[in-house]
Amino acid sequence: MAAGTLYTYPENWRAFKAQIAAQYSGARLKVASGSPAFTFGQTNRTPAFLNNFPLGKVPAYQGDDGFCLFESNAIAHYLSNDALRGATPQAAAQVLQWVSFADSEIIPPASAWVFPTLGIMQFNKQATEQAKEDVKRVLAVLNQHLNTRTFLVGERVSLADITVACSMLWLYKQVLEPSFRQSYPNATRWFTTCVNQPQFKAVLGEVKLCEKMAQFDAKKFADMQPKKETPPKKEKGGKEAAKPQEKKEKKKEEKKPAPEEEMDDCDAALASEPKAKDPFAHLPKSSFVMDEFKRKYSNEDTMTVAIPHFWEHFDHEGYSIWYGQYKYPEELTLTFKSCNLITGMFQRLDKLRKNAFASVILFGTNNDSSISGIWIFRGQDLAFTLSQDWQIDYESYDWRKLDSKSEECKTMVKEYFAWEGDFKHVGKAFNQGKIFK
Repeated sequence: MAAGTLYTYPENWRAFKAQIAAQYSGARLKVASGSPAFTFGQTNRTPAFLNNFPLGKVPAYQGDDGFCLFESNAIAHYLSNDALRGATPQAAAQVLQWVSFADSEIIPPASAWVFPTLGIMQFNKQATEQAKEDVKRVLAVLNQHLNTRTFLVGERVSLADITVACSMLWLYKQVLEPSFRQSYPNATRWFTTCVNQPQFKAVLGEVKLCEKMAQFDAKKFADMQPKKETPPKKEKGGKEAAKPQEKKEKKKEEKKPAPEEEMDDCDAALASEPKAKDPFAHLPKSSFVMDEFKRKYSNEDTMTVAIPHFWEHFDHEGYSIWYGQYKYPEELTLTFKSCNLITGMFQRLDKLRKNAFASVILFGTNNDSSISGIWIFRGQDLAFTLSQDWQIDYESYDWRKLDSKSEECKTMVKEYFAWEGDFKHVGKAFNQGKIFK
């Protein structure tokens, strides 16, 4: 069964195809769609990302085993099972037929019509009217095909339905108002059937069909455009005095470096999202100074200085202590790869460091190991749930909140902070540990 990470930006309909396919097949898919795990326009331009995905485009998939894929249809196909791909050669060919149909017949007119209503593209009346006619033709084909069928291929949802429905998502949400879709009842019935399947809803949420056809909004389009710098005011002295300044401006323009390759308009618009609020901003000030403890832990003896300092100053109301255990020890193979899982998780939680501390340990040997750790969080909630940016890895662990005043908790803190002890709850020998601070 496939397991890996999908890099994308929020609300990317191309990524939805892979996510829905994974819901059906049971593939374990982590979605990296926000900082610090993945920042669109930055992370995908780094040498490390481009080494795996040369075009720098998303969605992009990297398996836990290192296998990499770009292009959304290929990723969705890989994450599907045989039932989704087509159980027979004929069914598989029909699935491919509809996947190609979506790319060539649906996406171009859908983009030309919908993008101006989202402020992504400038409105062009002729292009929009042509797009409407092309969409009518697409709907007519689907409506005829679905006249005696529930789904596009066979009797169950396939990758054909997933791909075509995702390609039409913005059409149905933005512009296909009731009077427009009235002529295509079979197509609309099929679309609503698909998006109301549990596996679709787990990814898309509740899909509300358009009530009124969205129109081009000039203000929205202007707001989406890059802001131009205000030109400097001309100094007094008339036209002659302004000429040297004009020459300088021209020279500056000539010396401007060529701009970096721009992301496509849809990616740029959908990737722009407001800055997230501090998930801990609502909490009262705590007497426990996390940074002070971290300095003690890093620079002084753990058993005689750091741990006593921790318990002397720990704020039981303002902080909580959690035990996390990796759910899939049977999938852990070589110990260095298992350690990479821990390191990768830490790297994706960079913005949590200010309000957390953890000691995570790998126990056992090659092909017989386990991962568990102790985490300290600001507040009484499991911190990963407070921000989408922190949810990539945490579902791979079972979490248990410890009673911070119990002897069990004190013993576990001592053993995990010092990396020594009986670890009776584990049953394997200490191998190596990682600290999140």
